[in-house]
Amino acid sequence: MAAMGPLGVTLLMGIESACIPLPSEVIMPFAGFLAFKGQMTFMGLGAGNPAAQIWIAGIFGALGCNLGSIPAYELGAWGGRRAVEKYGRYIFLNLDHLDQAHRFFERFGHWAILAGRMLPVIRTFIALPAGIARMDRTKFHLYTFAGSLPWCLGLAWVGYKLGEKWDTLGVWFHRLDLVIGAVILAGVAWFVWSHFRKR
Repeated sequence: MAAMGPLGVTLLMGIESACIPLPSEVIMPFAGFLAFKGQMTFMGLGAGNPAAQIWIAGIFGALGCNLGSIPAYELGAWGGRRAVEKYGRYIFLNLDHLDQAHRFFERFGHWAILAGRMLPVIRTFIALPAGIARMDRTKFHLYTFAGSLPWCLGLAWVGYKLGEKWDTLGVWFHRLDLVIGAVILAGVAWFVWSHFRKR
């Protein structure tokens, strides 16, 4: 990323948003560290201006999140319904669940995307259910960018402030990832338990 600058930020954040677990909690603070060193410029923009370089990192990071979410969204939109029809019974899903998800994303999808893009773990995978629910594409991309920008800016700013110690942030976020992962696992366990209980 040091060699590619903002385009490297876009590339790496795009990979993370394509459901490939490449932690933004490392990418964006490193981008902030590059701003700290004065190396996060784009075509001369931001030279000698750390605040502008943090914004450049944040905007290019959010752009990467948006681009990277396209494959996950389209995969969900293209194959989600068919996959549920064929394999849903093995994971206790049916077409009624998909219709409920569609109604949820129609009504609250913008909030789900906005909030989901600012939460570790969830932010990586939120595009897939949005695609399965066939959320309006334009709204999906607008809210993906709007939700990703504060996340990317915040992490870049913290990386800038930490300077040479930017990598210590990854340790704290790893712990947060574990907590959120445990909550998601508990939710899945509850879903399975309640399904069998109804039977």
